[in-house]
Amino acid sequence: MSAFPKDFLWGGAVAAHQFEGGWSADGKGISIADVMTAGDNQTKRRITDGVQPGENYPNHDAIDFYHHYKDDVELFSKLGLKCFRTSIAWSRIFPKGDEEQPNEKGLQFYDDLFDDLLAHHIEPVITLSHFEMPYHLVQAYGGWRNRKLIGFFVKFAKVVFDRYKDKVKYWMTFNEINNQVGMLNEWSLFTNSGLIIQPDENKEQAMFQAAHYEAVASALAVQIGHMINPDFKIGCMVAMGPVYPATPNPNDVFKAERMMQTNYYLADVQVKGHYPAFLEHYFARRQFNLDITLEDRDVLLAGKVDYIGFSYYASHVVKAADDEPTDFITLGSNQEIKNTTLHRSDWGWEIDPVGLRYALNWFSDRYDVPLFIVENGLGAFDKVEENGSIHDDYRIDYLRQHIEQMKLAVEVDGVKLMGYTPWGIIDLVSAGTGQMEKRYGVIYVDKDDQGKGTLARSKKDSFDWFHKVIQSNGEDLT
Repeated sequence: MSAFPKDFLWGGAVAAHQFEGGWSADGKGISIADVMTAGDNQTKRRITDGVQPGENYPNHDAIDFYHHYKDDVELFSKLGLKCFRTSIAWSRIFPKGDEEQPNEKGLQFYDDLFDDLLAHHIEPVITLSHFEMPYHLVQAYGGWRNRKLIGFFVKFAKVVFDRYKDKVKYWMTFNEINNQVGMLNEWSLFTNSGLIIQPDENKEQAMFQAAHYEAVASALAVQIGHMINPDFKIGCMVAMGPVYPATPNPNDVFKAERMMQTNYYLADVQVKGHYPAFLEHYFARRQFNLDITLEDRDVLLAGKVDYIGFSYYASHVVKAADDEPTDFITLGSNQEIKNTTLHRSDWGWEIDPVGLRYALNWFSDRYDVPLFIVENGLGAFDKVEENGSIHDDYRIDYLRQHIEQMKLAVEVDGVKLMGYTPWGIIDLVSAGTGQMEKRYGVIYVDKDDQGKGTLARSKKDSFDWFHKVIQSNGEDLT
């Protein structure tokens, strides 16, 4: 008997801006992803002032799923996927974000995609905002530092909830909404909230304000979604990377705990409906004077999510500084310590399968809602052999070890787990580096970092392995 229920959601995950392409097709507007240049492991992606001639924007074409979706869905069906997680590109529906009427051609694309998925017995799992808000909202309103964005997002959510109420059951509001908290850098502030920090601006205060407006928008969307279809399951989505103390020193232990509390406070807000006490006190001590109204607090309490979706790639180790402040919140300045007990990926991410079980237990202990692993995977260089085969045993090993820990969390620890959708089930553009050659997929796409290639799809060894895992409901991992 399998550790997983019969309706367990085995799937794969992507994001619209990283694989759709068609960046200006059929009335789509410019998104924030469309003004980010290519980078690599050593070179940061740049954010340009609009789309500039001569720059390389890898998200513009990506893998052109927009024109290949029927063939790709056929491949997903052969893989055996029970669900497919993607996002609705906000700027396909509202090109600028503040229009009165949506773009019908954008809505029709997702109608056609969802119909095709359902015809292949694949359940759509949809994120409303996955690092791809309309760029106009940055230019005209300053991104999520502006309360007006709540109304624009809620309108977008209402339109798509209503349009797809009979086609999509599983939703998430903001992808990795907490990235901006732990990173607090140019990339995370822009991709999460469309923030371009001004020289005289306190970026921490700006981030907390933007995150609050996003949390309110999420809660309002949850309420509207449940009114449109009471059977909707609407979750939050957070990036989970467990933080371990470097030593048994109580200061290190408390430092790690406070980092966990801070990194996942938005799960508190979205699941419990209120801010944790330590953070309320932090806001007051720092005199942030955030725009958090009594009405906002009522909205948060009334719009709690149904489940937690989360990504898991790596764990972290932290050590308290000798002069660590007593509140232990030093966002953006926490130094990660290398975990010498673990191996690292080609991009320096620590590979820690047990950390996934730890994460599942941490969430399960803290929140009484089901969990959904909506991202997990290994970014790696893949070699295509002369006969076209791709032997990615390293990816199979990575997925196997994480699924084994996932099974223990369900079978031994009693964790309520809805499903598992490995990230980048088909090769796509990396959000962090803009690369194609940082590959996650079990489906290879013939395109390189310079944008060259035929876009032909082919199966890696991991394709057949994951098909076997799905068919056995997680029992056959050999």
